[in-house]
Amino acid sequence: MTIEKLREMYNAQPFRPFVIHLADGREIPVHHRDFIMSVPSGRTIVVAQADDTLNIIDLLLITDLELKPTGNGSRRRRNP
Repeated sequence: MTIEKLREMYNAQPFRPFVIHLADGREIPVHHRDFIMSVPSGRTIVVAQADDTLNIIDLLLITDLELKPTGNGSRRRRNP
C-alpha cells in the first residue's frame, strides 16, 4: 500500500468513512479525516478511535482499504 492511495481516501470529497485492513487480519475503521494523520517520514500513520485509543500503523502492513457504505438510503429497491 502506498501513501498516495491512502491520501486519495483521505482527500475524497465528500469524505467517506473507510476501513484499513492489516496483514495480521485486524480492521481499523477511519470514521472521519480528522481521526487520521501521517508522521513526517510518511511510512507510519496514526488513527484515533472514538474511545480515545490510538492505532499506530506501518504502511507496509496495510493490505487493503475498504470504503464503508454510505447508509443514506439512496439505493432503490426493485419491485418484483
